[in-house]
Amino acid sequence: MMTIKSTLRKMPGTLFWLTLILVAMVACDTEDAEDRAEKDRKKIIDYLHENELDYYEHESGVFIVMDNPGSGSHPGEGSTVRMSYTGYLLDEEVFDSATNADIFLPNTVRGFRKGVMEFKRGGSGTILIPSGLGYGTSGTGSIPGNAVLIFDVEIIDFF
Repeated sequence: MMTIKSTLRKMPGTLFWLTLILVAMVACDTEDAEDRAEKDRKKIIDYLHENELDYYEHESGVFIVMDNPGSGSHPGEGSTVRMSYTGYLLDEEVFDSATNADIFLPNTVRGFRKGVMEFKRGGSGTILIPSGLGYGTSGTGSIPGNAVLIFDVEIIDFF
């Protein structure tokens, strides 16, 4: 029969192994995230080349196809942007669209926010977002986990 005292004596070893397992899991997750980011980057570049699109890669890891940069200033991290957009996956399945929508950038995924901030008033183009800057491994709604997101955007105004 185990007593509290005997249980406490065994805990340091148990805590050691649990800590070791946790560290190993975190290390694996980091490697998986790096692998996923590289796979997404390759998928995005393949898509851009297949569709013969001129693009640049933002330092955040988002890819931008700039049809029209617009004029004036850029929206900031905390801006509300009036815009029209269509969001779709690499297989071109549309998951969302809106016309003249007011989007509060802090409420969006990081990749969308970084991409939109590259455009000025009147600007338009396409933002391609690796899954790590989108909905990650979990996805949301009709968007599966590890999905690359594509948004065609037109920036009307921001405030």
